[in-house]
Amino acid sequence: MSAITTHVLDAVLGKPAAGILVRLDKGENDAWAVVSESATDADGRCRDLAPSAPAGLYRLSFASGAYLARTGRTSLYPEIVITFNCDGESHYHLPILLSDNSYTTYRGS
Repeated sequence: MSAITTHVLDAVLGKPAAGILVRLDKGENDAWAVVSESATDADGRCRDLAPSAPAGLYRLSFASGAYLARTGRTSLYPEIVITFNCDGESHYHLPILLSDNSYTTYRGS
């Protein structure tokens, strides 16, 4: 089984982005089923999304617009969604570097 984790860094402030709501969904029969929901901690991390996920298609949804609004900023992206294939064996750490009008994601370790 795979662990699925994430973290968000506010690239404008150079700090972890705490309090972003994150939802993990799994693709099932041409639909999405919620696996878990969490919020980034003080270090910008979600460590508890899926400690043991089976293989399949997943997506992470980040409520980035609400976070930026709380910091007095606006964004072109009210939500960021990352869809990915999970092999059910490896650790999947999928971070985001966030700014007001851009984001980057990658597979971390």
